[in-house]
Amino acid sequence: MQIDLLSPDRFADGQPHDQFRWLREHDPVHWHEEPGGKGFWAVTRHADVWAVDRDFQTYSSEPTIMISDPLNEQAGGFGPYKMMLMMDPPEHTQFRKLIRSEFTLPAAHVREGRIQALARQIVDTVIDRGECDFVGEVAGEMPSFVIAELMGLPLDDGRELYKLTEIIHTAPEAQAPGAGGQAVMKMFEYGSRVIAEKRARPGDDLASKLLACEVDGRKLEDMEFLLFFLLLVDAGGDTTRNLLSGGLLALMDNPDQFAWLMADLPGRLPSAREELLRWTSPVIYMRRTARRDAELAGQNIREGDKVVMYFGAANRDPAKFDRPDTLDLSRPDNEHIAFGTGPHGCLGQHIARIEIDAMLTEVLTRMTGFELAGAPEWLPSNFISGPKAMPVRFRPA
Repeated sequence: MQIDLLSPDRFADGQPHDQFRWLREHDPVHWHEEPGGKGFWAVTRHADVWAVDRDFQTYSSEPTIMISDPLNEQAGGFGPYKMMLMMDPPEHTQFRKLIRSEFTLPAAHVREGRIQALARQIVDTVIDRGECDFVGEVAGEMPSFVIAELMGLPLDDGRELYKLTEIIHTAPEAQAPGAGGQAVMKMFEYGSRVIAEKRARPGDDLASKLLACEVDGRKLEDMEFLLFFLLLVDAGGDTTRNLLSGGLLALMDNPDQFAWLMADLPGRLPSAREELLRWTSPVIYMRRTARRDAELAGQNIREGDKVVMYFGAANRDPAKFDRPDTLDLSRPDNEHIAFGTGPHGCLGQHIARIEIDAMLTEVLTRMTGFELAGAPEWLPSNFISGPKAMPVRFRPA
């Protein structure tokens, strides 16, 4: 088996589950060469991914959560400043507290009615046409709108920012040189305008609250806010957008499961949603860096080694899941790790679940007879998995 988890070509129509299967069985902590880099350990079993993600004392999120090392070794390429994803406790805990209250389960439920209204609005725009690009016109709209409202931004701006995140997540070799960096700079330019506006006219939104809060008795510097802004916009859409589009594709590919779900959508949606999260695993990997020598599944990890957790592989581990390569929307006790685990578990997962439920309810009750109107085009990325475009036809239900 030729193992290549770097080339976006290997992720051209989803995750390389044939490679993941071989690695889990034969080399679950696999040394992977890296052209132009020093190589990394690819971790593919559920138990090992779970252990690495929770052991921040041994496996650090600094200097970056990406496989490639930043050009500037300090803090992921942003000089002395760090994105929260690239911090370890206690610093990570301190910064996470600044926004945690907006993402608790009770806070998410407060937004439920508005999220359901947005779902109706999104379907309203396409329902009479009988066809659409499901990714751009449906799945991508919901998280873009929710994060825009959360930050106190116009909804149309949320849509434009989503386009930038898509560029940021696309593999460098699959687009024009420097495109990813330019997208980050455009995000920062927009964020700088947000800083000026919210300082002049603060509101009851997350952007205003971030600019007013303090860490160690001081307010956030502009670059600290911009990195928060980039993280919230960037991560705010990944799971929802890719779960909805990849999930609909999975339902079309498994008509028996689709029919089972539709027989009792309200009652069966919770377990179906969790199984679709396991099945699609929108975030492919997260990297850690060993703080000290360690042993993992019989391999000797050296201080400074890159250790990369593959969530899509862990979520198909037969040691954890019965019949892992079968989509089973009724799967009980579904302990997938699509949202990660430990101190870096996805902060927005409660809102993401409400977004997913609202959109699936609206889409599946108001649209029927789904069929592909063309081949899905997958995002050329080894980091985020999901269709970039997915033309579909349907009938108003």
